[in-house]
Amino acid sequence: QVQLVESGGGLVQAGGSLRLSCAFSGRSFSSYVMGWFRQAPGKEREFVYAISGGGGSTSYLDSVKVRFTISRDNAKNTVYLQMNSLKPEDTAVYYCAAVGSWLSRLNPDAYDYWGQGTQVTVSS
Repeated sequence: QVQLVESGGGLVQAGGSLRLSCAFSGRSFSSYVMGWFRQAPGKEREFVYAISGGGGSTSYLDSVKVRFTISRDNAKNTVYLQMNSLKPEDTAVYYCAAVGSWLSRLNPDAYDYWGQGTQVTVSS
């Protein structure tokens, strides 16, 4: 059984940085594409970033391209989201998720496993 646990959220001023972590427990972490999504109040869940099992490929939301970076450490079964130059519009609950196919990385409905989410609040 796969479990995902996010950490690293919090309150930060605009322009600040946060690093989110997602710890994966279960088998075959490196076989999963890992994605980060976010959901702001009253809005739908939004794709933010994804990374392939080996870490060689990534996909991202255009609005975070320069500011956020995804990475993974397959030895530690952990995926990270480094968020720099944060803006108030980045405020949301951030979720990590796992899916078996790279082709499905943009579709939240395709993901097999989800974490509980971590709140990120950016003050202006």
